[in-house]
Amino acid sequence: MKKIFSISTIILLLSSCVGTDKLILKKSLGKINKVMVVAKISDWTGDVGSEIRNSFGELMVGLPQPEHVLSVSQVAPNGFSSMMKASRNILIITETENESFTVKRNIYAQPQTIVYVQAKDDESIIKLLQKHKNEIKNIFIDSDIKFTQSIFNKDKIDNSQYKTLRNLGVTFTIPKKFRTVDDTGEFLWLRNHLMSGIAKTGSNNILVYSVPLGDESKISDNIVAVRDSIGKKFIPGSDPETMHMITEEAYTPFTFDAIIDGKKAYETRGKWEVKNDFMAGPFLNYTVIDKKNNRLIVFEGFTYAPSVSKRAFVFELEAIAKSMKIN
Repeated sequence: MKKIFSISTIILLLSSCVGTDKLILKKSLGKINKVMVVAKISDWTGDVGSEIRNSFGELMVGLPQPEHVLSVSQVAPNGFSSMMKASRNILIITETENESFTVKRNIYAQPQTIVYVQAKDDESIIKLLQKHKNEIKNIFIDSDIKFTQSIFNKDKIDNSQYKTLRNLGVTFTIPKKFRTVDDTGEFLWLRNHLMSGIAKTGSNNILVYSVPLGDESKISDNIVAVRDSIGKKFIPGSDPETMHMITEEAYTPFTFDAIIDGKKAYETRGKWEVKNDFMAGPFLNYTVIDKKNNRLIVFEGFTYAPSVSKRAFVFELEAIAKSMKIN
């Protein structure tokens, strides 16, 4: 009887330990838009490494200075220590007979995304990377979007305080660091003054408004005209009579298909400037088709941060935009 009791006690203790391990995963580490690649040095300095850098080497559209969508760093398998394993985004390259591409979450830390690419030789690994490169990139970006939103959700603005959001029936996860510039009931402008480094004179800005739906086939063609009309009406320069925000004339914006809150949308990235002035920067526009209410909901974020990198600021705006919920 004592033996049975002892065995039962041991099993219970072991079960408790296993359960506790799952609950006490360490917090993941790493900057936004950063991926750690676990690969042999010979792979990293060879063709496999070149393919990885090419795959992640895409530049973020609309920024004044060239900045990669994702940054990568490398560590050898024998250097993949417990501290390294806490990285939030990890790509693991392994040579094995069984070819596979898999994604796992929260293995060593939380939140964490690990992508495994495994094949028998360099050529097979490269083919697998080429086949899944867009998927891999989007997996890590989406992971960082969710992570950023979770941070903002801990200290977010009460959307009901804004007349415009109440009238439009939309909500966002917006951190409290944003302050109101204008809230007319049909147009909302929020601003976050940047307080670090030489970006102290800069700001991150959010605009929200709606326009009638009209001809769906012409929506993407009219995005620039709509944002320029809004700039003229609501976003003046230092001299309101002669200065206002416009789309930079020397740079053609890029528009992509998107999905926001399960609805068809258009994502437009480009550069803004103030007419007859020297202020400029990147913008990110999401125009969402709300058929139920026969309108377009527009979220736009724009950044003014002279002389500093802007990728992180624009990414914050993207995370806020993708938190949109339309009632």
